[in-house]
Amino acid sequence: MTGETFLTDFKAAIRTIPDYPKPGIQFRDITTLLSDPSVFRAAVDALVGPYANARIRHVVGIEARGFILGGALAHQLTAGFVPIRKSGKLPRETVSVTYALEYGEDRMELHRDAIEAGERVLLTDDLIATGGTALGAVKLLRGLGAEIVGACFLVDLPDLGGAQNLRDLGVDVHCLVAFDGE
Repeated sequence: MTGETFLTDFKAAIRTIPDYPKPGIQFRDITTLLSDPSVFRAAVDALVGPYANARIRHVVGIEARGFILGGALAHQLTAGFVPIRKSGKLPRETVSVTYALEYGEDRMELHRDAIEAGERVLLTDDLIATGGTALGAVKLLRGLGAEIVGACFLVDLPDLGGAQNLRDLGVDVHCLVAFDGE
């Protein structure tokens, strides 16, 4: 199957919900992709492909949909999985970062001992829009000395610039589909 066929199939498997969560937003609902076993498997395989021989030690997933993808990617890569959570959700000593949202700020954290300096990691989430969350995750991971091999997402919203912001930081970005607009 060609890359273009994959793109068409993945894009068709993602439901668009207009005016959610507010008027003018086109919400990209990945639950339809996740619920189709063959499409979900193909998506995981396509996300893993560029990193199959990259000696990834940990896949780092951003709460919450990044956990779904991250566990599957870690399994395929024979890597461990590390969650980045919203503030106050992890039980041991953490490192944290405040990151920009479209309208404000939030905080996320991971266990201080989750990543050792020099470990090769792959960052994942379902969608990259403005990139605030992913940029915060990169800051956390680099603060612990991780080598970020790449960041992968099911969906890119290129008009919002998040993937380019990651690339500007030297992070390889791999996305399965792109949707114009918000």
